[in-house]
Amino acid sequence: MSVAASDMTQRLPVEYRWAGYLLGFAIGGFFDGILLHQILQWHHLLSGLEGERFGDLRFQVLADGLFHLLMYGLALLGLWLLWRSRKAFARSQADRVFLGNALIGFGSWHILDAVLSHWVLGIHRIRMEAAFPLFWDLLWFFLFGVLFAMAGLYLRSNGRPGARSTGFTPLTVAVTALGSGMAATLPPPGDGNVLVVFRPDVSPAAALSALAEIDGHLIWSDASDQVWAIKLPENTSVFPLYRNGALLVSASPAVAGCLAWLRRGDPPLEA
Repeated sequence: MSVAASDMTQRLPVEYRWAGYLLGFAIGGFFDGILLHQILQWHHLLSGLEGERFGDLRFQVLADGLFHLLMYGLALLGLWLLWRSRKAFARSQADRVFLGNALIGFGSWHILDAVLSHWVLGIHRIRMEAAFPLFWDLLWFFLFGVLFAMAGLYLRSNGRPGARSTGFTPLTVAVTALGSGMAATLPPPGDGNVLVVFRPDVSPAAALSALAEIDGHLIWSDASDQVWAIKLPENTSVFPLYRNGALLVSASPAVAGCLAWLRRGDPPLEA
């Protein structure tokens, strides 16, 4: 790190530096949860654990939701620190330091997740059903962990003396943090076949009423009548399902794979 860049980093308020770390860390968590848990559905947070409770999709969805809630908390803390230190935006190279710290935070999440979640605790792997799960663990570790952290360190330590910050980069990262969290609550696009997980207190009659509201067609349901595979008319909004007690509406191509988390002995999905 150059002397000028080192002095710049030290002069910035500690709240400003930690705002970048926390927002980058939270975005890393949202990236993981949205892409791997919801869109690709390669794993859930606790899919590496065994037992009847962990084989229940509702429990896995709840764990994923609590994980996203934690990321929301970290993002809000980062935004609060960013607001407290907002006067630092005008300082030379402050935006460069902020973006560098955010990239370090993003990479740190994936490094911590790989070491702690994949290899120490074993609560999940990147691709649970892969023939060589370690390959995917290492790919994520280096591609999204080490590479991003190194990029952040490089960016932070190679500022150009005399440049002025516009505050655009902190604003971009802040908006991305909130946008990523908002996206976690939306169903991914699909071809009309969706998997719906209802709350335990939603009766089959209430679920049928919600299905009729959107003119959906029931394809399959599990023994508890709380996990349904349905066919939706084209361009139909799924938000009425959430309004009527749905916990998750997934249109991922991995719908059938997600059914593997259900209790053994349930009938297979029939399209």
